Amino acid sequence: MALSTKNILGTKELTQSDILQILDTADSFKEISTRAIKKVPALRGKTIINLFFEPSTRTRTSFEIAGKRLSADVINISGSTSSTVKGENLIDTARNLEAMSPDILVVRHHCSGAAELLSQFVNSPIINAGDGAHEHPSQALLDLLTIRSHKGDLKGLKVAIVGDVSHSRVARSNIRAMQTMGMKVRVVGPPPLIPVEIERLGVEVSHNLAEAIKDVDVIMVLRIQLERQNQGLLSSLREYSNYFCLTSETLAQAQDDVLIIHPGPVNRGIEIALDVMEGPRSLILDQVTNGVAIRMALFYLLLGENNANPN
Repeated sequence: MALSTKNILGTKELTQSDILQILDTADSFKEISTRAIKKVPALRGKTIINLFFEPSTRTRTSFEIAGKRLSADVINISGSTSSTVKGENLIDTARNLEAMSPDILVVRHHCSGAAELLSQFVNSPIINAGDGAHEHPSQALLDLLTIRSHKGDLKGLKVAIVGDVSHSRVARSNIRAMQTMGMKVRVVGPPPLIPVEIERLGVEVSHNLAEAIKDVDVIMVLRIQLERQNQGLLSSLREYSNYFCLTSETLAQAQDDVLIIHPGPVNRGIEIALDVMEGPRSLILDQVTNGVAIRMALFYLLLGENNANPN
């Protein structure tokens, strides 16, 4: 069954059926990454272009690996090597790329709405790999896959999202996807890092980390965006760490089976302590592994299940 949407621009456009189909397909692709030869012919002859205007390690690499494991041809273009440095605008760049007949464009851009804008000018399916502080749908999907692999059914799970919620596209995508799956979300952080009136999204708000994590099933720790600290939102990183860093002492307040996830990159000792990051409850590296499977699933479902046998 095809997805209800041609593009993956955000999680708000995805139905519960869409999300379940993506997670189930990703589960079926996990095994491929354990083979001696990590490749299947499902997308042989297809071309994927990764167009990244922001730095990325995990997202860009996993999209590239995902395409190659499905036997697609993958082209990577960064902002610094594109004609935008010569004055060409983003729309013209995308139109020129589409003239070369790619099958999917994966776009990361510092401006919110960039992927959606391009979807209005090109016919190729577009996957939003992160646009400003707006959305990062594939990250939310890999987070759900990681949680489901350890907790089973997602419905009814409680999640605390801790940190710089205001500037986090990961938080926005996760909130929408988690609510679609029947999960309950609480955001935690100092008032300057929590969006005004975020309660309208149906989430709880807390400014006390120890209290907020007592009854949750999952703690999602967000990166403190150091590049924004010149805005005066925090008095100091040390003060933030004193109150909101997830340490083993704070974690002792949580349930014994609580899971810890983090989208990365991690600022060790600021938002999460090293022993917690590398402890038995941490699934941070599982998220990275699952990122490849989720992006394989997105490519496969967007390009049509009837293209080839995935095995």
